[in-house]
Amino acid sequence: MRKIFVLDTNVLIHDPESIFKFQDNHIVLPFVVITELDRLKRGHGEIAYSARHALKLIDELRERGKLAAGVQLDSGGTFCVECSAAVSDISTNDNRIIHTAVSIKHRGSSHAHGEELECIWSSDSATAPVILVSKDTAVRIKAEALGLLTEDYTHDKTTIFQRYGHVLQGDDYTNGICSTRYYRSGEETYRLQGTDKQIRIKSGKTLEGIAPRNIEQECSVDALTSPDIEVVVLTGSAGTGKTLFALAAGLHQTTKRSPLYEQVLVARPIMPMGKDLGYLPGDIQEKLNPWMQPIFDNLEVIMGTPKNMDKDGQSGRYPSFQYLIDTGIVQIEPLTYIRGRSLPKRYFIIDEAQNLRPLDVKTIITRCGEGTKIVFTGDLQQIDTPYLDSMSNGLSYLISRFINEENFCYLNLKSSVRSRLAEQGARLL
Repeated sequence: MRKIFVLDTNVLIHDPESIFKFQDNHIVLPFVVITELDRLKRGHGEIAYSARHALKLIDELRERGKLAAGVQLDSGGTFCVECSAAVSDISTNDNRIIHTAVSIKHRGSSHAHGEELECIWSSDSATAPVILVSKDTAVRIKAEALGLLTEDYTHDKTTIFQRYGHVLQGDDYTNGICSTRYYRSGEETYRLQGTDKQIRIKSGKTLEGIAPRNIEQECSVDALTSPDIEVVVLTGSAGTGKTLFALAAGLHQTTKRSPLYEQVLVARPIMPMGKDLGYLPGDIQEKLNPWMQPIFDNLEVIMGTPKNMDKDGQSGRYPSFQYLIDTGIVQIEPLTYIRGRSLPKRYFIIDEAQNLRPLDVKTIITRCGEGTKIVFTGDLQQIDTPYLDSMSNGLSYLISRFINEENFCYLNLKSSVRSRLAEQGARLL
């Protein structure tokens, strides 16, 4: 039995091509969604890009017929824009979207400004269930209270990350994947790549004076400094050292005598990702400082280690993290403006990557040029972006798609080493 799916605006912002991913079912777009996309399309952020992309795809569908009556999709399904709620007096756009789904459930044809118009899916309307698809929890709750069936958009949801990321032991020797993973045997730790490559890793390696305190961090150091591992994902709760070791590894490989990379490029999502910085006072650096302060804190820790201190206890190698920025060793870049750039020979760190959409991750990785290594860090249980969760964010999506690539490594750090108090907070609160 075919179904009728009514899409919320946030589904198209999350994935502009979602209208093509419901197989042979009927897709209905409330008129107000077009209005919301038109409002969101202005600007340079990722939300604006998604809105423009969605509108472009809908415009291309107009060539197949009248959108109010419905057009055929290549998947065997149909797509139409429902116009009956276009002049509704319902106060909010969310309620108008719900109203559209309710009206479709209660009748089998579309009405445009009072004129009856037979829809392409009318023959299925008597038996096809009407389902409102939204990534907004409140919309789904309100719709179900009115007797509607609802769904989250699940096309890019995944739970694969839950099965991987740990250091293997015993019978988990291969774990059934080809990406880089680590295996502990007795007192030795090995890096496994592909189906037959095994390398014993050297323990006790430090980066800019930062020494690993557990086996997970030791494996992270190896992954972060191995040239043949081009994509690294480090997850873990606060204080596990994922960002600290990523920065230390970047500096180590950028400032040594024969550097592998020309620059450490660091970025964090600006919440929300698609929001421009123009509304904040000051120049670009002043706008970014509040968002990047955790990066600066980690750089201060690295510069305060004994290796980087002179005999008088002063920071000898780098006067301050501002020196790293002023000399171009480290560049702080807002992800909002990365589209269109090409980034060769960079050590590229994306912090708080759990707050990215799958589309954002694709945009970032496709910017990487020859010789670039990219490191994503994040906590899959600490997501601050509306409409994302542990299974639908860009970091989980990246893990699921790269898990069988030999140049990829995913490690989940479990032990907090920031302080006893930080560990207690993460465990008890």
